[in-house]
Amino acid sequence: MRRTVFNEDHEAYRATIRDFIAEEVAPVYPQWEEVGHPPRDFYLRLGELGVFGIEVPEEYGGAGEHSFKFSAVTTEELARAGVSFGGSSVHTALCLPYLLAYGNDEQKKRWLPGFVSGEIMTAIAMTEPGTGSDLAGMKTTAKLSPDGTHYVLNGAKTFITGGVLADRVLVVCRTAPATKEDRRGGLSILVVDTKSEGYQVGRKLEKLGLRTSDTAELSFTDVKVPVEDLLGEEGKAFSYLTHNLPQERLGIAVGAYAQAAAAVQFALAYVRERTVFGQPVAGFQNTKFVLADCQTEVEAAQAVVDRALDAHDLGELTAADAAKAKLFCTDVASRVIDKCLQLHGGYGYMLEYPIARLYADNRVNRIYGGTSEVMRTIIAKSLGL
Repeated sequence: MRRTVFNEDHEAYRATIRDFIAEEVAPVYPQWEEVGHPPRDFYLRLGELGVFGIEVPEEYGGAGEHSFKFSAVTTEELARAGVSFGGSSVHTALCLPYLLAYGNDEQKKRWLPGFVSGEIMTAIAMTEPGTGSDLAGMKTTAKLSPDGTHYVLNGAKTFITGGVLADRVLVVCRTAPATKEDRRGGLSILVVDTKSEGYQVGRKLEKLGLRTSDTAELSFTDVKVPVEDLLGEEGKAFSYLTHNLPQERLGIAVGAYAQAAAAVQFALAYVRERTVFGQPVAGFQNTKFVLADCQTEVEAAQAVVDRALDAHDLGELTAADAAKAKLFCTDVASRVIDKCLQLHGGYGYMLEYPIARLYADNRVNRIYGGTSEVMRTIIAKSLGL
């Protein structure tokens, strides 16, 4: 079926991204996997290419677009090639919406030009050891100094994507104690300079998948953060985080769909070339039926993603809609990628084959951005249950 969600501008951007990946990412990707992230100057190349500035207003050096569909195109092309841009997806898909929505004019002038160029890479620090999805239970604190000029930040974060190479980290912290009536109150966001005294990057965490995405533990010991680096209003962070969750979950749904679509293409290429018992693996009825099922599921996921992308651009994507898209697409991807790996036989278990990387990378989709169980809770609540 003809796909209508993207226009000529999106497709021109797709061609540029596809060529860039083929020329500058795919040939060196194994080296990135060994190191655990791209070289820092690679993000400057993405800045030059315009990847970071698509949704940034022109006055700050961006393109001023208001569509999330360009980000979706990038996600699809990365999955198609079986690679990633490291932790930079957090920079654009997660951090930027907060800076645009809640940053004041002075902050935007100070941060966004460097954000666009790749000179200032960002990450967001929410999760803490022992709290998981319970953001209201976080214990990292920021106390205002007696003279009111700065906050003193103390605490620790974990699972912070982009945490190794980030220059600024949006740290969610408690600026006031929780109360029995409102556990979610008292949370704020500080945009912390990673060169600050007392700021420390701990272990670079070794993950099952997403091997080129630098994920780290962070700690803060009496870190002084100027009051000018408070993002938005003090105590309003929980509502800010909730506001951005639909886009975050839509991004995960797009990634899961794109991975499933890529898995089918990898499997098709393999079964056409691989010969068993004197004939191509593609010649067996089981192979044909498995891939027919997979492609049908992929197209169903594509339809869900495309509707969600249109709804998001119109400002109509609800929290429940995003949860449905994430739940459905991540479940489809898990089934499809597993079946496509099976068609590779023993070679599917070898990391030199992109299907093996996809298998490992895909697993986290049902965990981060809210687990599948949380998605079901949100959907059930929308049904009045």
